[in-house]
This record gives sequence, structure tokens and C-alpha cells, in this order.
Amino acid sequence: MTSTLRPAYAAEVEKRPGRWLALAVLVLAVLLVAVDATVLGLATPYISEDLRPSGTQLLWIGDVYSFVIAGLLVSMGSLGDRIGRKRILLAGSAAFGALSVLNAYATTPETMIAARALLGVAGATLMPATLALIRNLFHDPRERSLAVGIWGATASAGMAVGPIAGGFLLEHFWWGSVFLINLPVMAVLVLVGVRLLPESRNPDPGPWDLVSVLLSLVGVIGVVYAIKEAAAHGVTGAVLGAGLLGAAALYWFVHRQLTLPAPLLDVRLFRNRGFSGAVLADLLTVLGMSGLVFFLSQFLQLVQGRHPFEAGLAELPAAVGAVAAGLVAGRAARRFSVRAVVSGGLAAVGVALAALTTLSASTGYPLLGTALLVVGVGAGFSFTVTADVILAGVPKEQAGAASAVSETAYELGAALGIALLGSIVTAAYRGFTGPAGTPPQARESLGGAVQAAQGLPPRTAGTMLTAAQDAFVHGLHLASGAGAAVLLAASAAAWFLLKGQRL
Repeated sequence: MTSTLRPAYAAEVEKRPGRWLALAVLVLAVLLVAVDATVLGLATPYISEDLRPSGTQLLWIGDVYSFVIAGLLVSMGSLGDRIGRKRILLAGSAAFGALSVLNAYATTPETMIAARALLGVAGATLMPATLALIRNLFHDPRERSLAVGIWGATASAGMAVGPIAGGFLLEHFWWGSVFLINLPVMAVLVLVGVRLLPESRNPDPGPWDLVSVLLSLVGVIGVVYAIKEAAAHGVTGAVLGAGLLGAAALYWFVHRQLTLPAPLLDVRLFRNRGFSGAVLADLLTVLGMSGLVFFLSQFLQLVQGRHPFEAGLAELPAAVGAVAAGLVAGRAARRFSVRAVVSGGLAAVGVALAALTTLSASTGYPLLGTALLVVGVGAGFSFTVTADVILAGVPKEQAGAASAVSETAYELGAALGIALLGSIVTAAYRGFTGPAGTPPQARESLGGAVQAAQGLPPRTAGTMLTAAQDAFVHGLHLASGAGAAVLLAASAAAWFLLKGQRL
């Protein structure tokens, strides 16, 4: 009976005028996650001053959210396919808002790291559910392309709203206020979503395999942790053990999915070259960009001396470019080709990152603003088209799990980017030659150096800060160059893997 009714139900959903209002609710969830991700970068100097984390703890504050969310996205996407995407989206949104309060009132680095990890658990429910609901709301390919473009543009708009709103709050309130801005968005999402969002789920999902959930979590976190620690401190026995444990868990996860009658993730999806190419493009793009973005806010504030609100405005061109590109990406991919739009976008981002290797304390804003605009346009074209390719390549019953693969690539790339490129910046920074009397705190992070300078004689403080800023900028140059190389390699890979792919 269910299979007989589903086509009529799908047709009803496709024609209902309320699908665009439902999309408006879904993009609020995207806005929630994007704002939270971007305000952290601006708040980092204040967190460093207040909580006084070590350099390693500061990196964990930046990337533990991505570690946890990457480990749980596939599981939560699959859970939404089973219990209902609307249900898991609204529950996750409420939890996300509550845990934002815990982040805001953290009093130690350890508490902050734990709060960010728990926020990752809640965040893992949001993004797969939004894309899966879009897949089930919009059956017409052109409408779906536009909806995905709006979804991506909202994420980019959130990246713009986050720094500007966060900068305003940081100039008038304490750093924890940047997390509390999640609360009104969450409240609107839950209250309006209850009425507007239609429920959808896989009609025959099978059981939710807890062993697969555990293997996915252990595998992703183990591998990413090993890469992060090896990049920062070299290969040790503990690091090697964590990496081997993670790799074994992922191997077992894949093997188990191939044998289960109702797998958590249908890994056979990766046999589709277009699907695999889109996922790989997302992973490498975010990997190449995220470490740079994490440290760029510190550069604007602690090297160029901008106020938080001014630093937020300085990052606006990237979001503006991404919004504009996201809205026309589907049309461009149909007029030219999927691989031309994705590869061209990635190459543009790579060239812009290469231009950032010339940054200095005295660099004028035209160069920085132009580079950020090109980054936004290139990323907007690439992310929007790859999301559409991934959604269009799977049955709508598997939309949650497939969306989760896309988001896992995004979050895994963010975690690896902060770990690898962030470790490059940290390693270059820690080696700076300071004057006699430079405290150990100054070598942990640039924010620590600014804080330590307040207790030193003026001449010593000025010499130390100049050396610290020069070392930080040198690390930023190395990270930008590495990111550019990754993006250009991703562009070449996408050109071959997406050959013949169409929306």
C-alpha cells in the first residue's frame, strides 16, 4: 500500500505552494550553523585572553566541533532517514541552542573544548536533514538546483552575518555573547518549523545499526586526531596507535556496510564517478581553505590592529561572492558543464589563496578584499554544483545518508584543514626569536603574546610583538601556499572525475 501511495504523495508535495516557505525554514538551520562556525574565529583572541589556553588547546577549541560532527554526520543522516528528517532537525536545533549557552559560559579551556564537542553532536543532525528535506520537497531538477543554490547562499550569508554581528557583540559585550545569537534563530526555526515543514522518511529503512555508528565515530576521530597530532608534534607511538585504530575502524565500517541488508550508508554510491568526484572536490576545497580562514581573523585583529567589527566587515566580500555565485551556479552548470564550473571555481580559489602569500602587516585592503571576493565566488560555484550532483545521484529515500556524505566531506575537510594548515602556522610561529625575557605564554599563540606584552617593559614588549607578528605572518604565507596547491590539485581532479556529469 505504501508504494502505491508514494507517487501521489510526491506529486502533491511537488505542487504545494508551501514548499518555498518550508525552504525558508530549512535555511534558518543552515544560518544557525554558519553563524556559529564563523564567529569563533573573531572570538579566538578574546577566548585566548580570558581562558588562556595553550596553543594545542586553542586548536582543539577550533576543530573539535568539526571532529565530532564529521564522525557523526553519516549516522545522524541515516537516523533522520529512519525516524523522520523533520523530527531530527527540530530536536537537533533545540539542542544546538541549549548547548550554545554552555559554550557561552565556559570558564576553562577544557570546558570550552567539551562544550564545542557536544555542540558537534547537535550540529550533526542539522545539515544532512536540511539537504535531505530539499531533495524530498523539490522533485523538479531546475527547482532543486535553485533551492540548493538558495541553501548554499544562505550558508554564505551566515558567514557574512557571523563576523559582522560577532564583531559588534565583541565590542560591546563579552566573548560568550557571540554564541547566544544562536538562540533567537533556533527559537524561530523550531516554532515555525513545527507547522511548515513536512515530515519525510525512508518507508523501509531497516534497523539503525549501533555498531556501525560506533565504528564511524571511532574511525573518523581516530584518523583525524592522528593526522593533527602528527602534523603538530611528529609521529609518536600514541599517534600511530590512534591512526591505526581509526583506519581499522573505517575498514570494518565499510566491510560491514557491504554485508548489512539495510546499511547505515550505502557505500556502493561511491562507484558512481560523479558522486565520488563531487565528494572529493568538497573535501579538498574545505581542507585548502579552512585553516587559512581560521587564522585570517587573528591576522586582521592582532597583526593589522583592526577592531572586531571592522575585521568582520573586512571578510564580507567572500560571503557576497559566494551568495552571488550560489544563486546562478545551477544555470551556469547547465549552460557550460558541471566540470567546467566546479574546476574553474576551484582554480579561482587556488589562485586567490596564492595571492595571499604576499600579505604583510602593511598590506592594503584592495588586495585582501579582491582575493576574498574571488575565494567566495569560486567556492560558491563549486559547493552549490557538487551538492546538486550528490543529491541528484541518489534515490530520495537515501537523501539523508547521501547528504551526510557531502557534509562529512565538508566537516572532515575543515578539521583536517585546521589541523594541518593550522599546525603549519603554529610551527612557524613558535620558532620566532624574541628578546630576552620573552615569557613561554607568548610562544603558545599570537593572542598569548599580545596578552603577555601588557606585563613587559614597553621596549621589550614592542620588540617581542613585532617578532611574534612576523612569525605569524610567515606561517600564514606557508599555509596559504599549501592551501593554493591543494585547491589547484582539486581543480585538476574534478576536471577528470566530473567528465560527462550533468545536472
